[in-house]
Amino acid sequence: MPSAIPQPKAKNGITKFTNCRLVRGDHVVEEDLWISSVTGKVIQSQTAFYDELILPDETIDLGGRLIAPGFIECQLNGAFGFNFSTQFDDMSQYGKKLRDLNKSQTKELYHSVLPFLGPSGHLRIAEDGAESLGAHVEGPFLSRTKHGVHNTNIMREAHSWDDLETIYGAENITPGAAEGPLPVKMLTAAPEVGEMTKLIPELTSRGIIYSIGHSEATYEEASAAVGQGATMITHLFNAMRPLHHRNPGIFGVLGIAESLPRPYFGIISDGIHLHPTTIKIAFNAHPDGFILVTDAMHLVGVPDGTYTWTNGDEQNNLVKKGTVLLLENSETIAGSTITLIQCVNNFIKWTGTSTSAALKAVTVTPAAMLGLQGIKGSLDPGADADLVILSDNDESGTPLVIEEVWKFGTKVSVRGDYEF
Repeated sequence: MPSAIPQPKAKNGITKFTNCRLVRGDHVVEEDLWISSVTGKVIQSQTAFYDELILPDETIDLGGRLIAPGFIECQLNGAFGFNFSTQFDDMSQYGKKLRDLNKSQTKELYHSVLPFLGPSGHLRIAEDGAESLGAHVEGPFLSRTKHGVHNTNIMREAHSWDDLETIYGAENITPGAAEGPLPVKMLTAAPEVGEMTKLIPELTSRGIIYSIGHSEATYEEASAAVGQGATMITHLFNAMRPLHHRNPGIFGVLGIAESLPRPYFGIISDGIHLHPTTIKIAFNAHPDGFILVTDAMHLVGVPDGTYTWTNGDEQNNLVKKGTVLLLENSETIAGSTITLIQCVNNFIKWTGTSTSAALKAVTVTPAAMLGLQGIKGSLDPGADADLVILSDNDESGTPLVIEEVWKFGTKVSVRGDYEF
């Protein structure tokens, strides 16, 4: 008897991509991909076709283009003129600004804005575009000598858990203290400041990732932080004690003894924060921990020029020229205005690494760092259907060009909508 042939049914929200190459971890494979806009997930095509007798609503021939999991940004301060550290008299405006996509780092600011920056994926609204996986709070428990562009007037020391609750709000760092997911997902702090190292286990027990950053920590102090549960380093090499042959500092924990796990680390590959050779050295030291980040400020996506910026109790001007962002009349770097795809392309150009390895640094690896393996950063069945479709033979000569972005199985933008 011939096997049953699937028959067309009512619309099921399933899209099939064919004639495409899928980025799966360290490899690129030629396979079809099925996704569902109903469940928002990647689905098992064999099960859908042969067991459930389902045909896709739409089949898209990608002409050999790449499909990668959706990019994950671990350090973003704002975009298109909107700074996440902005406080409004009417905070309902914050939610609107956030969907459309500086006053200080006082406790009032954290208490006001953190609830808006918590994980948003539980709402599963594809049309809202990028989702928050939780807030990354950078400060105010930082080293005064490695403050970068942060205002030293607002630097604080934490000696007890109460000090953290006072700044961030108990409801933002205590599971179950408020409705919905815990807003804070990651905290950057200098482990040598106050008693911060002793507070790391309490943070991690609550599902908050501790990242070493803006720090004068020695190798021994950084190793102690890793021993207490630190699993990330914020923008490696920048705003931290430099590598020294007698004390490798924070960078040294990438070669830490096997008795302790080596942490993940963020790298800004804009050609300004780090020399390309430094980036290559860091990648070779611990490729499985390598994460590309932008540290982009709110001026990404806006024209070059001079812009006012309120930083604590000070008002400064920031000068944007291309991807360079400086405090006016200084050589102080004020974050970046680069995009993740530019970081990926720079990394490929400077190191000669494979496309899959470069894309892993904005998909698989940050997903693992966040504890979201199999949900984000993956094209395996059951993962969220967050996709980036890329060309890698563009006539412009750029290694990779984003053509389309899909969220929860729904196309949300195409090339030309805005500058990726």
